Order: sequence, then structure tokens, then C-alpha cells
Amino acid sequence: MFQYHCLNPISGVGLDLFDENYTKVDNAKDAQAILVRSAAMHDMEFSENLSAIARAGAGVNNIPLDRCAEEGIVVFNTPGANANGVKELVLAGMLLASRDVVGGIRWVKENSADSDIAKKAEKQKSAYAGCEISGKKLGVIGLGAIGVKVANAATHLGMEVYGYDPYISVKAAWELSRTIKHADSVDEIYQNCDYITIHVPLMDSTRKMINKEAIDQMKNGVVILNFARDLLADEEAVLAAIAEGKVKKYVTDFPNPTVAGKDGVIVIPHLGASTEESEDNCARMAVEEVMDYLENGNIKNSVNYPNCDMGVCKMPARVAVLHRNIKGLISKYATVMGDADINISDMTNKSRGDYAYSLLDLESPVTAQVVEALKAIDGVLKVRVIK
Repeated sequence: MFQYHCLNPISGVGLDLFDENYTKVDNAKDAQAILVRSAAMHDMEFSENLSAIARAGAGVNNIPLDRCAEEGIVVFNTPGANANGVKELVLAGMLLASRDVVGGIRWVKENSADSDIAKKAEKQKSAYAGCEISGKKLGVIGLGAIGVKVANAATHLGMEVYGYDPYISVKAAWELSRTIKHADSVDEIYQNCDYITIHVPLMDSTRKMINKEAIDQMKNGVVILNFARDLLADEEAVLAAIAEGKVKKYVTDFPNPTVAGKDGVIVIPHLGASTEESEDNCARMAVEEVMDYLENGNIKNSVNYPNCDMGVCKMPARVAVLHRNIKGLISKYATVMGDADINISDMTNKSRGDYAYSLLDLESPVTAQVVEALKAIDGVLKVRVIK
């Protein structure tokens, strides 16, 4: 039996996938798995019971990844599950920035009691006129699940699309429309595009990448869209560029005191993935990841440990070992099994940065003494008996 805890409300479409072997508990300390959306976890203490944390979404800034890795806790996310919802809002953001629809709606509401509103609207509408996005150049920085969808959709709206991602995956490359121009550098996008949208993770190398130096390269009247993370942009620099007339609009999905209510800024209250479909998709993927890990030891879409898949165990036992990525550990595992007269029928070892993961299928059941012997090996962080 497994126990799980939800730090945030998680869609029932996902939770319904848990079968009779799973019980929802109110106390996180009793759970082998935690499901989370936006709740802050950096100050949480984790029990030895905890094996997995699944983020129903892509960003994991609310989770202490390094500490989890050190404690042998695998952290999952759900890349691509909310991509379509975010894509649609990015397209809406471009349209809102191009034509002052919000201003026009506000005018109508303010003058709703005027019996002559229809005639006055004909005179007033020029104040909210804008431009079409068809024929304009869109630069997409980051061609992951969301960036690819935005880029492809924009081509169908008649835009000339430039894409930049030095680390594009094979899967994303196959999904990308052949009409999209591959920029050799982010500077090429800054210098050529009328609209620029960023879809990269927040890291030290991307923090405030949209800064004064980047904006200085951009075309006059550029529209910048940020539906990834607010800290990807130096928002003080963006506001200064709006005041100077360099930037036409800044569209962001992240309300904060710096941008809320400022001229030239369209602030959306973090609605990117807030669709019923996105929440269902994220919940479903998160639960499937947790179940496969707890039941089979397989890892898919982890952000702090390597992916690893040995399917369903058909041997008498399977042992999962989470450990540091150092030399000589595999031979020590084999020695422990040999001393216990247990034959290893199959195994795999994967590494990711400072951490690694090993799965061992065994021809005999595992005793508590074997588990303790594995735990005693220097560099081993956690040992789980799957079967």
C-alpha cells in the first residue's frame, strides 16, 4: 500500500487513476509521494518515508531540488501537459498588444449609460486602433513544448517566425514547422523581430536575459511577451524602454508591484496553464509518473535524477538505489549481492550531473540485511525495495 498527500488541489481526473493500493493522507509526513502545484516547499522538512514529489506543471522553482536529490527524493514535473493552454494565451497576448481591445472595452463600459454610444463609438474607435499580426516577425526564444506550439501556431496566422534554442530536442525539432527560420543566436531575434516571446527555464544564465543591452538591439515598437518566468526580464529596464517609446507593449503573466498598473504593460494574473484541460493533463501525467516510480522504480520526467525505465519487474525482486555519481559503486552493489548469494539478472545505471540511479532485478528476494548493506555503502542516498 502506498500513501500520497496533495499540497494543492489536484484535478480529480488525475487522482482517479490511483487504485485501491493508494490512500490519500492528510499529513505529508506519512506519504511516500507528494503532489504539488504552486505551494512553496523550500522550508518543508521531508520524512524518510517520502520517495517522490510530482509537480503538476512544468516549473519547479517552488521545490528544493538539490536537497531532495541529497535525500533520495525524485522530483517529477509534467512538461508539455499544459503547453496548449499557455500557447493559446500567448497568442491572445499578441493580439491584445497589437490592438487596444482592453482599452476599447473599458471605454464602452465607462460609457454604457450613454444612449448615443453607438455614434460616439465610431468617432472614438480610432483611439484603440492597432495593427494586424499577419506579416509581422515573431521571435520565439526557447523551443520546448510550449515554444514549438507557439511558433507553429503563429505561422498559421501569417507571421514570419524565427526560432532560437541551442538545446532543442530531437522530438521538438521533428515537431517544428519547416517554415520557421532557425536563428543562429538570440541577438538575431532581438534585431529582427516585431514580437519576441520567451519560453526558457529560469536559471542563472537566463535570469534577466531581457535587459537593457538586449532591448537596445530590438526594433523600435517591439512587443515583448513573457509567459515563462517574470525574473527572465529586467522589468525596470522594460518599463524604462516603454517610457522612451522603444518598447510598444510588455505582456506578462506574472503580476508583481513592479509592473502592475503600469502604462504600456498588459499584466495577466498567471492564467497561462489555468485551464480545465491543462490542469487535467498535468494531474494525469503527475499521477502516472508517481505510480510508475513507486510500483516499478521507473523514472520519467524527473528534474533532479536521470530518466530510467526497465518496465515491469518480472523477477522475484527489484531494488532501486539512489546515489551520488561516483566511481566504483556498481561493483560494490554486485559484491553485496554476491555475498548474499543473490544473482543479478538485469540492471541499469543512469547518471545526471552529481547524482545517479541504479535498478537491479534479482533472482531471489531481498533481505533486510542486504538493504542495510547497500545503505552502508558510501555515496548511497536511499535504497528502495520495489518487489
